[in-house]
Parts: sequence; structure tokens; C-alpha cells
Amino acid sequence: MELRADARIPFPPALVFAACRDEMPKLLPYLPSIRSIEVTARKEHGTIVENVVDWCSGRDLPAPLRAVIGPSLMSWTDYATWYGDLLSCDWHTETHAFTAAVRCAARDRFLEDGPGKTLLEIRGVLEVDARKIAGVPGFLAGTVGRSMEGFLVGKIQSDLVKTAEGLAQYLDQERSLSRATSAP
Repeated sequence: MELRADARIPFPPALVFAACRDEMPKLLPYLPSIRSIEVTARKEHGTIVENVVDWCSGRDLPAPLRAVIGPSLMSWTDYATWYGDLLSCDWHTETHAFTAAVRCAARDRFLEDGPGKTLLEIRGVLEVDARKIAGVPGFLAGTVGRSMEGFLVGKIQSDLVKTAEGLAQYLDQERSLSRATSAP
């Protein structure tokens, strides 16, 4: 299933790109559904940066529900390659539940959207092979897979837009702090 999301951020593309690549854990206070963001690996090769980020969601769920669902259903790892000269990022996600059944990959592009503004364009694919999920009967695999794809694509698109909104709040706060510390 196609994964598409667009977000407009009122800051220049290079700044938005750098914040997403280098400061994602600092966005945690601005993302109400995310419990943790941890960069577990980072390699730099000139203008190319590769990083691995572990995410855990469910902060907005009641604790008893989180306990029943379990952390693996709310966790994933992103593997990203950031191209500084192109202001783009190729990434793929490995879910911590149903790992063999779910494939998700995309390209993020940070485009000029007027003076000092960014259009974050996300294009990718999410596929669920429900035949690889224990307990799903073969005759239902197609229906279950399509249902999971629809649900997950909707959730991911919504979360990506919320992440962009959180990023805008973070950058606005950083700009305000920067002005306050540089004022005479």
C-alpha cells in the first residue's frame, strides 16, 4: 500500500532537515504519543549520515492498556540514510512485532515551500504479508493483510504529520531561546 504524507513547516529546508537528522530525541516533549526516541547508531560519510533510531509509542495510552498490549507492538526501529546535498532521507522501518510480516520504506524530501518554509514530502510503501503472522488462517491472510496495511498507513501518516508539527514547535522554541540568550 502506498504511504504518502505531506507536512508544511515554517522553517527553511536545511534547518528542518538538520533537526530531523541530528536532533530527533530532543523532539520527545513535542510528541504526545511517543514514549522514547533513542539513536543507537550513527555513521557519517561526508554529506551522508546513516543512523538507527529506536522508537517506542503509547505514551498517550492508559498504563493498563500499555501493559496488555506490550511494548513490542508499540516499538520499531528506523534505519535511515540522510543525504545532506539533496536534503532527502531514505529509510526503512523494522517493527518489533510481526517483523517478518511487515515491510515499510520511504523517501523523505525537504523541499522549498516559499521563502523560509519547508514542504516535507514523504513517499513510500507499506506491505503486510499476513501469511507470516502466526494464527492467521491462510484463507484470511489477504483480508487481514490489507486491513493491517490500511490501519498502519493511516496511523503512520497521522504520526508523521504530528511529528512535523512537533518539529515546528521545537524549532520555534529553539529560535525563541536563541533570541533570548543573544539579547543584550
